Amino acid sequence: MKGTKVQWLSILTVSSILVGCQAADSKEEITSSEALTTTQAFDSHSHESDHNHAHDEETEKIYAGYFEDSQVQERSLSDWEGEWQSVYPYLLDGTLDEVFAHKVQQKEDMTVEEYKAYYDVGYKTDTERIVIQGNNVTFFNNGEAYKGEYQSDGYEILTYEAGNKGVRYIFKLVEPTKGIPQYIQFSDHSISPNDADHYHLYWGEDRKALLEEVINWPTFYPSELDGHTIAHEMMAH
Repeated sequence: MKGTKVQWLSILTVSSILVGCQAADSKEEITSSEALTTTQAFDSHSHESDHNHAHDEETEKIYAGYFEDSQVQERSLSDWEGEWQSVYPYLLDGTLDEVFAHKVQQKEDMTVEEYKAYYDVGYKTDTERIVIQGNNVTFFNNGEAYKGEYQSDGYEILTYEAGNKGVRYIFKLVEPTKGIPQYIQFSDHSISPNDADHYHLYWGEDRKALLEEVINWPTFYPSELDGHTIAHEMMAH
């Protein structure tokens, strides 16, 4: 099901991953018969490198929000299966300070304190952990567990003022369940079936209203990762 395009007066900022290539030269002498084989191997390797480089560039563009609507594909809840932890506690205890310092070095548009204040609003949540198994999603809020069953409700493509886009993959609660939101919306910078390595999650009772939320985006990483590993994952993106 293809989602509708929505125009928002907000700017989505993303950072780029720097990709480098390295080559090695061989000084060994080869015979003429070996030369053809070596040339073919080099051409094959060169083609593969070009293909990988092109694939990396395409992935970077998609991550930054530049893609055609026709590229977007349906995804199932299994893409986010696993145990996930909120990154908000790591902001509060200072573990993510190195991430904000890194952002200052990259862009110099805000101070470390300003970045921290911005992400304090973005990451803030009372949900410390989420477990996704099959169609079931369990929220852990202040030590209490709340589980509900969800089904796909399609996706929506959002277009931002800056010209880039984002995709919200939406799931709807099958039947009313105490402590469980009616809708959950995933955003993880991917636009096709793919195992997520982290995600931003929006949840609430109003599907349309959630699409307008661009200020608070609780973010979750695998529970087995420690805070410093998460910080370095963030800096790699």
